[in-house]
Amino acid sequence: MKNVRLASVLSAAAVAALVGCASPSTGPGATATLEPTRGNTAAGTVKFVQAGDVVKVSGEVRGLKAGAEHGFHIHEKGDCSSGDGMSTGGHFNPGGKSHGHHGAGEHHTGDLPSLKADANGVATFSFESRTIRVGSTANDIVGKGLIVHRDPDDYKTQPTGNAGPRLACAVIAAR
Repeated sequence: MKNVRLASVLSAAAVAALVGCASPSTGPGATATLEPTRGNTAAGTVKFVQAGDVVKVSGEVRGLKAGAEHGFHIHEKGDCSSGDGMSTGGHFNPGGKSHGHHGAGEHHTGDLPSLKADANGVATFSFESRTIRVGSTANDIVGKGLIVHRDPDDYKTQPTGNAGPRLACAVIAAR
């Protein structure tokens, strides 16, 4: 009888643990399929999952300059129609803050960590943001543009971070 009760308690604990682990990945989510801007080759996919006050961001971008760092930003308009990515407008900045480093002090809502390409020109990344939101509040990124830039973000030049031309563009869509 004790073994049956113990097995029942352990099974319930295992189910609770699995449900707890599954919850963050089942929150509101969005995806962005990056396509190259005119004359470029960068492309990839980015996933955003809201888990409480945190958005988990993960993805992969290919076709980047090998070993280089690239600016990565959410822009105010979900419009990639211009061919050069300029139709996305400026950085998403509903709070009217200065450009800065994601996760450190004041920064635009759309300021994200720069991507670092490996020796094959592939950037694989995973990070968390407490600034952006999926599907709610003024910081909602659904319907906004996502841009990969040619150069690294210097995190200080206003208002863009001096990240250079736009290599890839996507519209962030709810999943």
